[in-house]
Amino acid sequence: MQYGICNLSIIPLRLDPKDTSEMVSQVLYGESFKVLEQRKKWSKIRLDYDHYEGWIDNKQYIEITLEDHTLFNTPNFSIATELVDFITTNTDQLIPIPLGASLEKLNFLQHRYEGIAITKQQPKTKIVSTSFLYLNAPYLWGGKTNFGIDCSGFTQMVYKLNGYKLLRDASQQATQGEPLSFIEESEPGDLAFFDNDEGAIIHVGIMMEDNYIIHAHGQVRIDRIDHTGIFNAEKRTHTHKLRVIKRII
Repeated sequence: MQYGICNLSIIPLRLDPKDTSEMVSQVLYGESFKVLEQRKKWSKIRLDYDHYEGWIDNKQYIEITLEDHTLFNTPNFSIATELVDFITTNTDQLIPIPLGASLEKLNFLQHRYEGIAITKQQPKTKIVSTSFLYLNAPYLWGGKTNFGIDCSGFTQMVYKLNGYKLLRDASQQATQGEPLSFIEESEPGDLAFFDNDEGAIIHVGIMMEDNYIIHAHGQVRIDRIDHTGIFNAEKRTHTHKLRVIKRII
């Protein structure tokens, strides 16, 4: 089996092996993965971080050995915490990296980084303040950065920036943690999940104090939440139907 690493700022992870296919997620700088299938122009991969699968362009990653892949997958982590920053290559070229990029492989890639990084888990109390880094980021299906992010990409990245792992999709994240019986039991940093008329989980957001929630809907925004769901004061209506609140940390 082959392995790879993302050596660019962001690369799209697509549903099918073609440029016009739906982007289901993004691979950020420094993320490693297994190559499940390789074709002439495309590779199907499984990300090490959340085991998410999709297709990426063969020109947008470099191959690594099994030994390097094993070395990379340790409990240690280093994550970029600047809104936008740069790494410097061994030829003194600059590559922009997004908030939440993984920095553990800098030496392997012969890159330098002089910004701020986190290297240990943060207290749960930092979840909400971290979420404000994405406030007003536009909604983008499959996105994971300040320049475009979806609801579960938002929650995953906020938790990642505090040293905690979430799965990629809202329906997958809903399988994690412990359910709460009442909204009054929730704490800032807990996750609220919302379903459609068929009962499928389709949305997720981060609980705040005093029955507020921050979530990606059109943009990363703050709304009221009650037993029914998310209430949009501008539209004067509920936009999402509450299914469950879960405590991850």
